[in-house]
Amino acid sequence: MNALQQKQLFDIPDDICYLNTASLSPSFKAVETAGIEAVLEKSRPYLIPPSDFFEPVIELKKRFAQIIETNEYERITTIPSVSYGIATVANNIKLNPGDNVVLMQEQFPSNYYSWKKLADKYHSHLKIVEAPETKTNRGKLWNEAILNAIDDSTAVVAMGHIHWSSGVLFDLKAIRAKTRQHNALLIIDGSQSIGALPFSVKDIQPDALICAGYKWLFGPYGCGYAYYGPYFDNGEPLEENWTNRLDSHKLADLTQYQSEYKPLANRYAVGESGSFIYVKMQLEALKQVILWTPQAVQDYCKDISTKAVADLRALGCYI
Repeated sequence: MNALQQKQLFDIPDDICYLNTASLSPSFKAVETAGIEAVLEKSRPYLIPPSDFFEPVIELKKRFAQIIETNEYERITTIPSVSYGIATVANNIKLNPGDNVVLMQEQFPSNYYSWKKLADKYHSHLKIVEAPETKTNRGKLWNEAILNAIDDSTAVVAMGHIHWSSGVLFDLKAIRAKTRQHNALLIIDGSQSIGALPFSVKDIQPDALICAGYKWLFGPYGCGYAYYGPYFDNGEPLEENWTNRLDSHKLADLTQYQSEYKPLANRYAVGESGSFIYVKMQLEALKQVILWTPQAVQDYCKDISTKAVADLRALGCYI
């Protein structure tokens, strides 16, 4: 991966070194162009074909499916935010009194509040796994504490692939195995990893993967992705909109009201998920992420960080 070639993909001045994609990514020039062209299309709506509300969304889901290594693109839906995806998950889970939901200490609020509300509703409780206070083998010890926290009373483990503020990497394979032993669901927030760190649905088999699209996936703010496993195949969506019903692409028949949803995750689509402006921007963003590959991004970032990490540690910083 050539640094100069990648810099030319962005409209960032030469005197700026931007390091905060974990918060908000800069747009590729191609994404900016796609957005402007789509906005201009809205000025002439009579030129926008009905297929633009459906076919690009399918292509977008296929591209995200490629990134997370699943062949089942219909288990993916686009969402406006992580909180929407997590709320959809929590809306389809019933707990028993005494059950626990395992979370990490200082988990991002979008992956906390829905679980707190759910636990309160069913007289269950949150089990917060605190980070070890030691700076030695901190990640290893935190992973061990998570595994030890999962027991027969655990109904859900909800967590990030990495911790959003400390960067600790969690061993999802081991945690998935432990949740299976205790019939617990595993819900992953991939916002800080998907696109920059390899992730395989085939390997991890999460019950749901929720991901913001404006960080390492380089989409516009206000977009995200959700993968829902078999547990959620027949669940209840947060809202009823015309596009998540079977045969909704047949516009002339929309008032022939349909009781059936589209298969799998399509039922969880947010209203106006076919937003051609956002979708066209997202398509360009994922096109570049796929060209790079998450592994290449990981390798490149490691290469340019090695000396900085050593220098910072020599100054007494903890990483």
